[in-house]
Amino acid sequence: MSLFAPVVIAPLFNDFEPLPESSELRSRVLELGDRADVEIGEVFRVDASRQSTALNAYVAGIGPTKRVVLYDTLIDGTTERELDSVVAHELAHQAHSDIPRGILFAAIVAPLGLLGVRELTRALARRAGAEPGSPAAVPALFLAIAVVSFVANVPANQLSRQVEASADAFALRITDDPDALVDLQLRLADRNLSDVDPPGWAKVLFGTHPTTLERIGSAQAWEGGAR
Repeated sequence: MSLFAPVVIAPLFNDFEPLPESSELRSRVLELGDRADVEIGEVFRVDASRQSTALNAYVAGIGPTKRVVLYDTLIDGTTERELDSVVAHELAHQAHSDIPRGILFAAIVAPLGLLGVRELTRALARRAGAEPGSPAAVPALFLAIAVVSFVANVPANQLSRQVEASADAFALRITDDPDALVDLQLRLADRNLSDVDPPGWAKVLFGTHPTTLERIGSAQAWEGGAR
């Protein structure tokens, strides 16, 4: 999926336009890649505004399919400095090998999760008087999937928050522009109607990224000399 999704699946839903070699934006992205010591294949603009108002970019693919993809909403809705901050953050995931680490994490957790689903389905079905594997046990299966997924997501989200915080720190090192990161976080919070400081329990259970206030605080600490 990581290899073929960018060239086989993604184009089914959106149009991807490669930025010309003469593009100033392409040159800036390639320069950020050099600073991050990340090899970049092509740089694409995607018409993400067909589905979303989100401001985003991502690095996808492996080997010959690797590419940087910029949302048209990001290109049209942010300043150059804010866009650089987003791109640098995404390049950090490549520099830190987060994609193969994520695949390894899934390879370890998925079999354990499936085992948990099987055992919980059997227990729930028998408690209700249904034979595991029978049609009557299907509701137990769905409930088991929901419970196991929820439980597994708690440590996964904790790891994700650490990965995202590390990517923010990397982006600050590459751009040396904490003000751009602060402005970007404020813009994202406004655009997404985000809770900038959610309750602790919500962050632990559902947060995949540091909160807006945490990310702004990290940028301010960087600006204050915590480099």
